[in-house]
Amino acid sequence: MKKLQVGGLQIAYTERGSGTPIILLHGAISDSRTWKNEIAELSENYHIVAWDAPGCGRSSDPPERYSLTDYAECLASLIEHLELDRPHILGLSFGGGLALELYRIYPKIPGSLILVSAYAGWAGSLPAREVEERLQNGLKQSEMSPEQVVNNWLPTLFTDSTPVDVVKESANIMSDFHPAGMRTMLRAFAKADLSGMLPDIKVPVLLLYGDADQRSPLHIAQKLHTGIPSSKLVVIKGVGHVVNAEAPEKFNTVVREFLASIDS
Repeated sequence: MKKLQVGGLQIAYTERGSGTPIILLHGAISDSRTWKNEIAELSENYHIVAWDAPGCGRSSDPPERYSLTDYAECLASLIEHLELDRPHILGLSFGGGLALELYRIYPKIPGSLILVSAYAGWAGSLPAREVEERLQNGLKQSEMSPEQVVNNWLPTLFTDSTPVDVVKESANIMSDFHPAGMRTMLRAFAKADLSGMLPDIKVPVLLLYGDADQRSPLHIAQKLHTGIPSSKLVVIKGVGHVVNAEAPEKFNTVVREFLASIDS
């Protein structure tokens, strides 16, 4: 992995391939390793950059009061440092909300948005009671052992038909979570409400969801699809929240087809 000092933080990222850039943004309690298949597959034709968000993986922890806007500013600085021109922004879950926030602040940066199992921030997609419940549960779990955290989260991320090796690999990644980074990310996302900016999005948008997603169910996808005039919604049957890990071939096919349609 490579590292850069960005906004006073050390940010780790993987970079591979050449061509039009694609930025890969992972979800909470995760890091860039979740994109192993995409880095290998998509780097054949694209310049792939997959970061470890502040407080995740090999990146340093951000200040406690870091907001979603701060994450987006950090991401924008990384893109500037790497001199990436109009990158496609592909984000999973929290990463999808971060992609929206990046567009809100810097609409001229993204060439397109690929939002996977995404929310318009928790506050922008969930009832207030559920947001608070998720936040408090997450804060409590941040004090638990890695094994306990994994056992709490895994059942909500995958369907029962997911291959055992895929689940184990995800468990290993999650086990390396940063307690402080987890708390900061959860607080930032719980406060975020990006629902009001959805009609203003002018770039092509792909919404990609699994129909068995427990964490970001299809009514959230439909709300985003309705709110974003330029969006295309694709639903993969029998798949849960971490679509790319559970159905990598279908995932990469849909992403490639979308990119081909807007590059042609």
